[in-house]
Amino acid sequence: MGPISKFQKGPPLARLVLIMACLNSVLASVSIASSPTIPTLTLNTGKKIPAIGYGTWQAAEAELEKALDAALEAGYRHIDTAAVYENEKVIGNVIKRWISNGKLKREDIFLVTKVPTYAIDPEGVREYLKKSLANLQMDYVDLYLVHTPFGIKIIEETLHSAVSSGSNVEIDYKTDLLAVWREMEKQVDAGFTKAIGISNFNKSQVKRILDNCKIRPSSLQVELHPYLQQNELVDFCKENNIVVVAYSPLGSLGLSVYIEKLGKKEDFQNVLQNPTIKAIAEKHSKTAAQVVLRFDVQRGIIPIPKSTNLERLKQNLDIFDFELDADDIQKLKKLDAHVRFFNFMIRDGMETHPEYPFKDEVHK
Repeated sequence: MGPISKFQKGPPLARLVLIMACLNSVLASVSIASSPTIPTLTLNTGKKIPAIGYGTWQAAEAELEKALDAALEAGYRHIDTAAVYENEKVIGNVIKRWISNGKLKREDIFLVTKVPTYAIDPEGVREYLKKSLANLQMDYVDLYLVHTPFGIKIIEETLHSAVSSGSNVEIDYKTDLLAVWREMEKQVDAGFTKAIGISNFNKSQVKRILDNCKIRPSSLQVELHPYLQQNELVDFCKENNIVVVAYSPLGSLGLSVYIEKLGKKEDFQNVLQNPTIKAIAEKHSKTAAQVVLRFDVQRGIIPIPKSTNLERLKQNLDIFDFELDADDIQKLKKLDAHVRFFNFMIRDGMETHPEYPFKDEVHK
């Protein structure tokens, strides 16, 4: 009896349900199989992390659901969010739907979130991980990061409304990084996260954690792009088996929009319009963004570009079929100008916080 014979048994409605279930299963497997294979790096825990991720900062809820669906269809499996992005619920809904539909298994996704800047204390580590897990509808995340080494206090309900008013942000001078890290370690022991890491820390702060930890940080997420290559910090992390993740790897025109919403004005250099990068892109028949992302990958750095444009989502993944040559690399290295877009000067006097990581740059 042929394989189709099972559809010939039972009442018509039952046969229809069985056929649809099998069809959905086939379509799900085809969708997964057609996604590109993304290389991985190995964290110091032994867990694999995809070599490119999908960043979600400034992705509004209305557009994020559609964009995340498209990102998952394109093949993204490393999703980066944070409590302060205020989009964890949307991300949780989308991933849960994909899992429920059989298009993904939980272990297929590498999910990252962060302790918010306004909760950089042991209690905040615990409470906000619980909130994040509830929002994401997950039992655990794959990587939990300390978003900043310094802490602030806010009077408004959200960070964005507090920053926009300025006066509703207070500096939390009591930030104790080692106490925070000990609580981060407890979250691993409790099974709420598979790995822990840090973000926006400078070299000396990373070293202090390494010198006093039971569980070493698996990853450091920092601003990194051709104008801010952070070679010393990247080399230090490699020596200590810490994977570096680059946020805003294409620069950050979105930051200009955010700054303007706060009633301020800043002009930021457009990385993707740089003549050197555009010339290299033309040489390889690639986009400027693809060249920049490939530069990160060849340095052993994981970029997490954000886009809600469906075509650019796919383009950003299409970086594993070419290689920058030595001449390209040297030209890109020369673009490093130590230009930082994100200095976290949330309010006047931030540099007076004992853990503010960019003190050396403030008065340059």
